[in-house]
Amino acid sequence: MVRDARALAAALEDEGIRIVSGGTDSHLMLADVRPVGIDGKKAEAVLDEVQIAVNKNQIPFDPNPPSAPSGLRLGTPACSTLGMDEAEMREIGSIIGDVVRTPDDEGAKEKARGRVSDLMQRFPLYA
Repeated sequence: MVRDARALAAALEDEGIRIVSGGTDSHLMLADVRPVGIDGKKAEAVLDEVQIAVNKNQIPFDPNPPSAPSGLRLGTPACSTLGMDEAEMREIGSIIGDVVRTPDDEGAKEKARGRVSDLMQRFPLYA
């Protein structure tokens, strides 16, 4: 799980999303999405549209109000439990980056839904 979280954190940083602590030593991370031009509330909503579950979250010294914080809280336990590994975490990071950079692009969201669907077919919740 920690390896997966580190891979996801690195992938998000590659997408221009800042990991608040510079990485992670656990299954969770706090990401600042302001560098890609979105707030946590909008990012949470658009990721939900493509079936990726995250939580909006304030970051330390957050200039934004709690109703539209600057960050997202992400974790890897569900993905790890399904058998996903670092390669899939990089794919998920790429999907997240694509969606949060272009939250109003329906084509990008449709492509992201397909990528998420492909992952879930490879790693089904139930056998």
